[in-house]
Amino acid sequence: MFSNIFEGKKVLITGHTGFKGSWLAIWLSELGADVFGFALAPERKEDNFTSCNLKNIINHSTGDIKDLNSITKLFDLVKPDIAFHLAAQSLVIKSYKDPHETFSTNIMGTVNFFEAVRQTPSVKVAINVTSDKCYKNNEWYWGYRENDPLGGKDPYSASKSASEI
Repeated sequence: MFSNIFEGKKVLITGHTGFKGSWLAIWLSELGADVFGFALAPERKEDNFTSCNLKNIINHSTGDIKDLNSITKLFDLVKPDIAFHLAAQSLVIKSYKDPHETFSTNIMGTVNFFEAVRQTPSVKVAINVTSDKCYKNNEWYWGYRENDPLGGKDPYSASKSASEI
């Protein structure tokens, strides 16, 4: 029913060198989308982005989501139909070691993404991907739902809650 919804669409993904972003880029490419990525360079040769040779499958751009000028220039150049935001500092332990980087990337990076979306009339859909860590931790055995209260006692969780807001 929806098998061709992405066919021929320009899709821009921030964070396409990360775990989730690389798999999303592969999937959308397989569905016929013209995929454009914007992210930091992959950290290791074992990363999915590198292992799958994704730089030769999609339109790959290296940049930092904290740089508003770079992301808005790419949006202006690509004129995407759909935009996915997955760029983030995604490690709880690292958030304790460098909370400034975590908040800068996860909050201002999200602001920059949505500012680029706001300035790009071609974008019809924008999706912000966060984490279950954005919810108040109730130590439940089941997954959280979108109507559960936001929370965050550590820098990572707090930054993802702010990103949701």
